[in-house]
Amino acid sequence: MTAIMLTVTTAAFADNKPDWINHDRYAAANAEVKSSDIKPVAVFMGNSITDFWYKNRPEFFTDNNYVCRGISGQVTTQMLARFRSDVIALKPEVVVILAGINDIALNNGIIELEHIVDNIASMTDIARWHGITPIVCSVLPAAGFSWRPEITDAPKQIAALNKLLKKHCDENNITFVDYYSHMVVDGGIINPHYSDDAVHPTVEGYKVMEPIVIKAVSNTINH
Repeated sequence: MTAIMLTVTTAAFADNKPDWINHDRYAAANAEVKSSDIKPVAVFMGNSITDFWYKNRPEFFTDNNYVCRGISGQVTTQMLARFRSDVIALKPEVVVILAGINDIALNNGIIELEHIVDNIASMTDIARWHGITPIVCSVLPAAGFSWRPEITDAPKQIAALNKLLKKHCDENNITFVDYYSHMVVDGGIINPHYSDDAVHPTVEGYKVMEPIVIKAVSNTINH
């Protein structure tokens, strides 16, 4: 009786709870990449900023043999959990990690800045273990979050997180891509010319970011 009840309960739970990691989002695309004779130069791991990058500028990825693996709303814990299937299994030369803004926005509850860095550091460690060179990007500036208006110190937290990320990269010989200084204006907010909602880049914003990361990927591969 106990076993039957457990089975029913587990089934009900599975029916009511979606995959928190969202492994299915890129399952078919991953299978296609893995079956190809041409491996990607770089996989871009991230959240909505990376997700919308592909939606707004798909040619940036296709022209450079880059693969987008951004999922809107995700925090670093979710990215770490899907890192093997969405990055390692694709066998790129480089992984470009842009993450942390949703952690600051408390999308999955409270997390200390140091633990955000820990999650990103774990991704870089896993990448290196599998012969993939990691690149870590600065979090973009943001005035705040429309979905979390009670957070009033986003610029301060973002600046502090970027400082910690840069320190980690310097100490571990990891390339750090500084989008922040190219996108920020006074007050630690994103330049309004590059964003319509104070968080996500517009096409013009992505065009600022693209040559910066192309150079970093090229230098990393040719180093």
